[in-house]
Amino acid sequence: MEFIADFHLHSKYSRATSQKMDLENLDKWAKIKGILVLGTGDFTHPLWLKEIKEKLEPTEPGLFKLKNSDSNTRFILTTEVSCVYFKEGKQRKIHLIIFSPSVEICEKMNNYLKLYGNLEADGRPTLNLDAKELLKIVLNVSEECLVVPAHIWTPWFSLFGSRSGFDSIEECFEDYSKYIFAGETGLSSNPAMNWRLSALDRITLISCSDAHSPSHIGREANVFDCELSYFEIVKAIKEKDRRKFLYTIEFYPEEGKYHYDGHRNCGVSFSPKETKKYNGICPVCGKPLTIGVLSRVEQLADRPEGFVPENAIPFKSLIPLEEIIADALGQNVETVGVEKEYKNLIEKFENEFNVLLNVSRSDLEAVTLPEIAEGIIRAREGKVFIEPGYDGVYGKVKIFQKGEQKDVLKQGTLF
Repeated sequence: MEFIADFHLHSKYSRATSQKMDLENLDKWAKIKGILVLGTGDFTHPLWLKEIKEKLEPTEPGLFKLKNSDSNTRFILTTEVSCVYFKEGKQRKIHLIIFSPSVEICEKMNNYLKLYGNLEADGRPTLNLDAKELLKIVLNVSEECLVVPAHIWTPWFSLFGSRSGFDSIEECFEDYSKYIFAGETGLSSNPAMNWRLSALDRITLISCSDAHSPSHIGREANVFDCELSYFEIVKAIKEKDRRKFLYTIEFYPEEGKYHYDGHRNCGVSFSPKETKKYNGICPVCGKPLTIGVLSRVEQLADRPEGFVPENAIPFKSLIPLEEIIADALGQNVETVGVEKEYKNLIEKFENEFNVLLNVSRSDLEAVTLPEIAEGIIRAREGKVFIEPGYDGVYGKVKIFQKGEQKDVLKQGTLF
């Protein structure tokens, strides 16, 4: 069966996360978005794992649903941990996603991990532990677990991060590299950028939301056509099976908050070419720039832009529906008008992904404003204007130029 999955998100026990990130709201928003399989996040946190045990019940192998509910949403046990340690004379900060097939395995794993950090302090715990050693611990608990480096290009906390990462999988995980089957693209990179590095050809690229609030789940996701079970999903990822792992759904990477280089406090945002011009130094404060994902990819790439490996899993770039509606109406996302149009489209067409991916222009125009229908089609076709994010500042993706929403409908498309 074909379904959409988002594995990486956080609970209300993580820092800077909405208190609405509980199992009931996650279930509700999974239906709104059109997600069938959703990560629990944060199973390393004792109180969150307690809620998981109390509120979820097993369904298909390795999957769970809300107790006393007829909901179709399936939960898969996941967490993210932050490994902070020194290696080769440099401090490393590597974030890793862990998949587990059972609560019992989570509990056993937590008994080991609590020796390296306070699991109660944060839903995404900080562990004084080498990433390789973390991988060893997880696999010793259960070989059915899967460890995936998270948002692999972000500057501060990732496998290839410019500030604390490595130049290769092997440099980080050494002889355990063979157990790294996948990497998460993160919001600031997409598969096309990763395809420029031949060393990544052997792993599968997954995409997840890393959501800190319910409405953000599914902003990146994965589309499978396989049996609904933990083991079949993990197998499809490990084997990079294009028949079962159909494609990923991606943010436009420019919208991610670490795409370009720059300094947030100085208001400096540079492309890789501009960064080279200034030798990586901020012209405002004279300190080193935060080197973003695009420059880091350029540093490590051994292929030109546009290269597509033979076994690559395809991807589709989308913009969240609320952002499209807001741009079409010339309003902020949080306004009543945007919420009204969003609810209308979900009510008419079941869920957000159906609207973004499948509904025809004519069907859209029959139930919503023509400029909103136009915006959805343009976003689907990649006809967008983008101001890249940098140094923790999200980028801005615009579909319409200022004042164009009405005029374009009279004149025909400007593209």
